[in-house]
Amino acid sequence: MLYNYELIKVEPKLNKKKVFFTILIVLIILALSIYGALEFAKQQHQKQLAIEQEKQAQIEEQQRQEEERLKEEAKQAEKEARIAMHTNPFTEEQMQAIENIYQAQETKRVFLTFDDGPTQAVTPYILDLLKQEKIKATFFVLGNRAKANPELIQREFEEGHYIANHGYSHKYSQIYQNNQTVLDEYNYTEQCIQEALQNPNYHSKVFRFPGGSQGGYYHSIKKVAKDFLRQNGIVSLDWNSLSKDAEGVNTKEALLQNVIDTIGQKQSVVILMHDAADKILTYETLPDVIQYLRNNGYEFKNLYDIL
Repeated sequence: MLYNYELIKVEPKLNKKKVFFTILIVLIILALSIYGALEFAKQQHQKQLAIEQEKQAQIEEQQRQEEERLKEEAKQAEKEARIAMHTNPFTEEQMQAIENIYQAQETKRVFLTFDDGPTQAVTPYILDLLKQEKIKATFFVLGNRAKANPELIQREFEEGHYIANHGYSHKYSQIYQNNQTVLDEYNYTEQCIQEALQNPNYHSKVFRFPGGSQGGYYHSIKKVAKDFLRQNGIVSLDWNSLSKDAEGVNTKEALLQNVIDTIGQKQSVVILMHDAADKILTYETLPDVIQYLRNNGYEFKNLYDIL
């Protein structure tokens, strides 16, 4: 007997749940792989960026050090030039440059000058302000105060200010006996400056007569002494503007107004002020003086600028 059999193909039952989780796992693995690759790339980028930043920082530090080195070299060269200027005698042209300091210029210029210092009570504050404002001044120092405050003389010179001579005692009767007593006052003060700077070859070569080189009871002696000093290579310098801080003025407003009034329309101005111990008001007024001068187009100079 023959039987007919029908072959039935049995399809395996698809486990959808298993397929779903399999696909999910694959996707998770793929996502993690992509995320890991992105994170790796990010880390590599950050690492490379850090390396480049470090290199740039090194370059910038090298540039900063080079700039500092060049700046220090320039500062040292400028200092050496000033030392040489004080070692060598003035030329005739240099002496005339100081004597003609008041002559009109194409551009306005102003010389801040301070007498009767240095003192611990006032001079450091003035120096701080001048440094902040990037201004170089001229200090006509007294020998007895240079002797008492050598560190301030050193600071004045190191910061580029011109240290000039105002005599030792500031006692008119002692100074103005004759030509030689004037020269003696100058020489003794020069010795005090030299000792303060520890430089026996320093010569200021600029003298400001106590009370000015003209007028007063000792006018005739001053006139002769002025020529006598010049014959010895020493030029004198007065002023053509002043705050009158040595005349009992006791307000900032009055000091400033005196400066304004005595400047007038001058193109080249030498302002007389003081850094004696009782002249703290001069320091307190100085920012207003500086602002007024800047507002009116004046350039700040000291004696080095014209020598």
